[in-house]
Amino acid sequence: MARSGVITFKGNPMTLQGEELTVGSTAPDFTLHYYKDGMQTLTLADLKGKPALLSIVPSLDTGVCAIQTKKFNESLGALGDSINAVTISRDLPFAQARFCGAENVSMQTASDYQTGEFGAAYGMTIDELKLLTRAVVVLDSKGTVLYAETVSEVTSEPNYDAALEALKNAS
Repeated sequence: MARSGVITFKGNPMTLQGEELTVGSTAPDFTLHYYKDGMQTLTLADLKGKPALLSIVPSLDTGVCAIQTKKFNESLGALGDSINAVTISRDLPFAQARFCGAENVSMQTASDYQTGEFGAAYGMTIDELKLLTRAVVVLDSKGTVLYAETVSEVTSEPNYDAALEALKNAS
């Protein structure tokens, strides 16, 4: 399913592939990859048991994506192990690890580069760019979607306060 006109990139209309994620729905399963002492996988099952914030970005090597990741990293640091927080992009896991090291980001990163299954299942693949769109998803400890924001202009920042409030209410 293609959804046209939902987002823009620098003012240009783009198409998202997949169905829109809705509040109250069960989060679709996924397998993502990250680099920590070798290649590792991250699945929805790994996140269950604690509320989770999924910060979705096109590429960590761009200004707004870096800002989004660093803001969430800073805001969520005080919550420690009581939540799961993951930044998801299609950057290679090695590039994600390099970014986190260079920017002192401790937040988990994971990549949808291998299969694109996360972007397809969550309706967040920009068809024209083959990148993930900018979005934030908050899940409860059982994997139910409590909050879902797809940022209408990809170059704009998400509503941090609303996402953090949803996460706080999930705890």
